[in-house]
Amino acid sequence: MKQRLSTVTCPMTAHVSARKRTPSPLPAELRYGSTAPYAVRLSLGPSTGTPVTWVFARELLAEGLQRSAGPGDVQVIPWQCGTPHSIRIVLNNANGTALVELAAAEVAAFLRQTFTLVPPGTESDHLDLDGAITALTGRSR
Repeated sequence: MKQRLSTVTCPMTAHVSARKRTPSPLPAELRYGSTAPYAVRLSLGPSTGTPVTWVFARELLAEGLQRSAGPGDVQVIPWQCGTPHSIRIVLNNANGTALVELAAAEVAAFLRQTFTLVPPGTESDHLDLDGAITALTGRSR
């Protein structure tokens, strides 16, 4: 796991399966940055080519380590049957559903690093609202 001043990344191997297919190992990376303090990014893909990236709430990932979470397009479910224990992330979109299995210990270590970078409850302190408004309106400061 690498941590830069404002970013935490965690490369790992995911086991990904789609409808009734055998899970396949795939390179994956969890990424968190203080400039988007509420979100984590999960990138999945081959070592060459463009990965597929999903963005979802850090809080959803943290809750999913303990109990099923997420009623929408992303669901996180603790899974005690894997070796080592894992979490399952269910990703839904118009093209179908994918099941991503990640080692729970690696996800927990990644989350601890994100909480060190931006403690829970302080996310809004890291937002640049003036910059966002400027970008949306096209005006300079």
